Amino acid sequence: MGVRAALAVHPGSGHGAAARAAAEVEARIREVADHLTVVAADTVAEARSLMVRARDTGLDVLVVLGGDGSVHQGVQFCADHDVALAVVPAGTGNDLARALGGPVEPLAAADAVAAAIASGARRRIDLGRVAGGPWFASVLCAGFDSAVNERVNRMRWPHGRRRYDLAIVAELARLRPRELGVETETERLELEATMVAVGNTRFYGGGIPVCPSADPADGFLDVTLVERASRLDLLRILPTLRTGDHVRHRFVRTLRARRVELGPDNGWVAYADGDRIGPLPAAVDCVPGAVELIG
Repeated sequence: MGVRAALAVHPGSGHGAAARAAAEVEARIREVADHLTVVAADTVAEARSLMVRARDTGLDVLVVLGGDGSVHQGVQFCADHDVALAVVPAGTGNDLARALGGPVEPLAAADAVAAAIASGARRRIDLGRVAGGPWFASVLCAGFDSAVNERVNRMRWPHGRRRYDLAIVAELARLRPRELGVETETERLELEATMVAVGNTRFYGGGIPVCPSADPADGFLDVTLVERASRLDLLRILPTLRTGDHVRHRFVRTLRARRVELGPDNGWVAYADGDRIGPLPAAVDCVPGAVELIG
C-alpha cells in the first residue's frame, strides 16, 4: 500500500507566506504521495476537525505548512493518532524546523520532505507533555519569558525576531522575581527566580537557543533556570541569548530530568511551543519517541 498523506495549510502563517507557498508545496508532495488530501484552516478547531477527517481516510503522513503554532497543532494530532509528521516551515519563528536541522525556507523544506517520503526516511523524537494538557515539541517556559510571549502575542509590529527583542526590553521594566519550586526525579529546589524554560529542543522565540544542549532523542528534558537577577543582570545576558552562552552566567542554572514539576501558583503563566497553557503549578514529562518524523 502506498503513502497516503495530508497537507495541512495554515494560510495566515508567516503573514501569508504559507498561502503563497501552498501550490508549489502541494505539487512537490503530490509527486511522491500515492494519495494526497489538502486541507486549509484558519482556526485551531477547524484544523483539528479537518485532520481527523483526513485520518479517517487512512492517513500515513501529515505535512504541516505553517508556523510553530500550526506545527504545534500537528504535533498534538500526530502524537495522539500515531501518524508521521513532516514540517514545512512558513512562519515567523520556525523554531522546531530549526532545531531539527531542516531547511527553514518553505520550498527547500518541501523538497526535503518529498525526498524523505520517497526514500522512506523516518525517525522518532521525544516530546514533552504537560500533565493533563498538551504535547510540546520545543520549549515550555514560565516567568519573564512567558511574559514576553504574552506581550509578543499582543503586538502587531514589527515582524520576526525584532518583535521578540522589543518585547524583552519592554518586559524588563516590569521585572519582579518570584518564589519558585522546581522538582525533578533527583532533586528539589526552592528559590527566587526570574524565569524557567523546560526544553525538548533548543530554540524558542524565533531562534533563541534557551536550552542549548537539548536533544529531542535523548529521553530527557533540559531545564534552564534563571535565578533572582536584576535588570542590569538581564541586560548583560541579552547579547549572549542568541549564542547560547547565557548558561555561563553565574545566576543561570541548568538541569536535566525526565520529569519536571513547577510551582506553586506564583502569578506566572506557562507557555509551551508559544501556546498559552495556563498558570503554575505544572508538571511536565518527557515521553521518549512519542512522534515519528519524516526526514
